[in-house]
Amino acid sequence: MSGHSKWATTKHKKAVVDARRGKLFAKLIKNIEVAARTGGGDVAGNPTLYDAIQKAKKTSVPNDNIDRAVKRGSGAEAGGADWQTIMYEGYGPSGVAVLIECLTDNRNRAASEVRVAMTRNGGSMADPGSVSYLFTRKGIVLVAKEGHSEDDVLAAVLDAGAEEVNDLGDTFEVVSEPTDLVAVRTALQDAGIDYESAEASFIPSVSVPLDEVGAGKVFRLLEALDDSDDVQNVWANFDVSDEVMEKVG
Repeated sequence: MSGHSKWATTKHKKAVVDARRGKLFAKLIKNIEVAARTGGGDVAGNPTLYDAIQKAKKTSVPNDNIDRAVKRGSGAEAGGADWQTIMYEGYGPSGVAVLIECLTDNRNRAASEVRVAMTRNGGSMADPGSVSYLFTRKGIVLVAKEGHSEDDVLAAVLDAGAEEVNDLGDTFEVVSEPTDLVAVRTALQDAGIDYESAEASFIPSVSVPLDEVGAGKVFRLLEALDDSDDVQNVWANFDVSDEVMEKVG
């Protein structure tokens, strides 16, 4: 779990500053549209929308883009696409289980892009249910350290339903049930602790340890999947030590 979490946070940091920022912006905007369509455009009454906007702001998405996405999603402005969520399952190199969440307006294109990315990078598609049982849906809140200790974070979230706090290096990862996600991030806010993102995620129950070669192959697959505009999130059940992570870069 820690290996995948570290990869995800490292990838996120890189994406903020590199040439793929536009692609990341588009995915965050899509999240906002869907949240507004599902739960309405009122941030106060739609915690999913609130969290989607917070994540976009933390990644420097312009406010105008955010406002327009809310209006499109809520129907206040024309132009919103008919986004559908589709989950694909598969196996990557070294037998790593992969869950792929697509948010798309074209099911055929999404399926084709996922299949191509998998087969070209040592992966294979799997039947629905053959991989997902290895993962559990959890609420994940990422907190930048910035002067806060693990005890500070733990004290703030313990009574709100948090199950554990993990040290990922530059950030703390607060894990809870998805239903406690809002309570956990509200508890952090009440304690004056800023958070980077709060969202429902998938945590693997069993992890596959990877060496340098295996990690390189799995990372290439994950990058290829992430490169698709239709792919919104990718989860995989691998673990990589800090030493291997440094070597792979």
